[in-house]
Amino acid sequence: KKAELAEYSSIKGCMIIRPYGFKIWENIQSYLDKKFKKTGHENIYMPMFIPESLLKKESDHVEGFAPEAAWVTHGGNEKLNERMCVRPTSETLFCEHYSNIIESYKDLPKLYNQWCSVVRWEKSTRPFLRTTEFLWQEGHTAHENEDDAMREVLKMLDIYEELCKNILAIPVIKGKKTNIEKFAGAKQTYTIESMMHDGKALQSGTTHYFSDIFAKAFNITFTDKNGEQKYVHQTSWGVSSRLIGSIIMVHGDNKGLCLPPRIAPIQVIIVPINIKDDKIINKAYEIYDHLKKHFRCLIDKSNKSAGWKFNQYDMKGIPLRLELGSRDFEKNSITLYRRDTGEKVMIPLNSNLNEIIKEYLDKVHEKLFEKALKIREQKTYVAKTIEDLKNIYKSKSGFTKVMLCDNEECETKIKNEVSITSRCIPFDQTKLYDKCICCNKPTDTMVLFGKSY
Repeated sequence: KKAELAEYSSIKGCMIIRPYGFKIWENIQSYLDKKFKKTGHENIYMPMFIPESLLKKESDHVEGFAPEAAWVTHGGNEKLNERMCVRPTSETLFCEHYSNIIESYKDLPKLYNQWCSVVRWEKSTRPFLRTTEFLWQEGHTAHENEDDAMREVLKMLDIYEELCKNILAIPVIKGKKTNIEKFAGAKQTYTIESMMHDGKALQSGTTHYFSDIFAKAFNITFTDKNGEQKYVHQTSWGVSSRLIGSIIMVHGDNKGLCLPPRIAPIQVIIVPINIKDDKIINKAYEIYDHLKKHFRCLIDKSNKSAGWKFNQYDMKGIPLRLELGSRDFEKNSITLYRRDTGEKVMIPLNSNLNEIIKEYLDKVHEKLFEKALKIREQKTYVAKTIEDLKNIYKSKSGFTKVMLCDNEECETKIKNEVSITSRCIPFDQTKLYDKCICCNKPTDTMVLFGKSY
C-alpha cells in the first residue's frame, strides 16, 4: 500500500491494482507478448463464463477446480436453467472451440494465447499472491503428436525462465511436477520454482502436457496425412500477476520495494535538492530531457523535503536516484544513488550519462540476481531420512533435496508428517544417495521439497 502498488477493495479477496503496480504487469506482459508472437502464437479471447456441463466433460479437471469455483445462478431476476462457472481457467472453452475449427493436419498446430483475469474462490487471500480474481496469460495449443506438443511445453518453460532470470532478476529451478502435484487433468506438468526471501517457495510459472486426454473428452480430431482420424495432443501454460508478489518478496527489504531495473516503471528518479534555485532546476530538466529518450525516468520538483522524497522512492523501489544539490552543481557533478546497495557515487556532468546509467542499471540487475541466488543456495539442504527433514523444518526454512521413489505413498508420508510439499523433480539431477528417503527402495530420482505460498 505504501509503495502504491495496490489498495484493498470492498470485495472480499480482491485488490485494486494501482497504476504503479499495473505498469509492472504491463512491462511483464509486453516482454512475454513479444516472445509469444515471435514463436508463432496468436492472441485470442474466450468468454469468462463456462457452462457447468462443459466444465464436467473432463472429470479430473472439474474435480480439481470444484472447491475454488465461483458460480452464476441468476441472469437478472431469472434463475438460469444451467449454472455457469466464472472461469478459473479456460481449458474447456478452448477445447470446445478446437473441436469446431480443427479438421485436418493442415489446421495444426493451433498456437493460441489469452490475456485475461480468472476467478478462484480462495479461503485465504494475500495481495499479489492469492487473490479471488487475478490477472494472467494462458496459452492453449493443439498439435499433431506428442513430440510436437512436448517441444511446445519445454519451449514455453524456457521463455518463463528467461523472463525470471533476465528481466525479474529471480533465479528459478526448472523441473517436472510429481503426479500428486501436477495440474488437474494434465498428463505431465512442468514448473519453475523460485525461493522467496523467507525461504518459502513460489510456483512462478507452469506448462502442461495434456496428451490426448482432453481431445478424447471433447472429440477434437483431425485427418492426418494418411487420411486417418487422430486425436490432437494439447498443451497449456501460464504465468500470473503473482509474479509481482515474487518480485516484492525476493528483492524487497525493510525500506520497501527494490525493483529490478528491467521491469521497474521508473528506472531513474531525478531529485533537485534546492527547488528554489533556477540554475539547479534548469540543469535537472536538461538532464531529464536527455535521459528520458533512453530510460523510464521522472523528475521531482515538489515542495516535499529531500528526506521525504528519498524515503518514498526507496519505498517504491526505484533502482537509481540522481540528486542535484548546490554543492553538486558547484562541482559540476551529480550524485548517483543505488537502491539495491545504498551506494552513492559522484558523476561529472560532462560525462556520458547514458552509458553510465545503463552500466549501473545492469549492475543493479546482476547484483539482485546474485543476492537472490546466494540466499537460495544458503537455504537449500539435503536430507537422508524423515527425521532429517523434520529437524530441518523445526528451525529452518528453504528447499530440501531428497531421493524419492515413484510410490505416491512415500511423497504423501512426507507431506503429512513434515508439512511440506514436493516442488518439482529438477531437470538438473544429482544422485545424493541410492535409496528412497521413505521406503529404502532403490531410486535415481532427486526431488525438491519445501513450504510454499
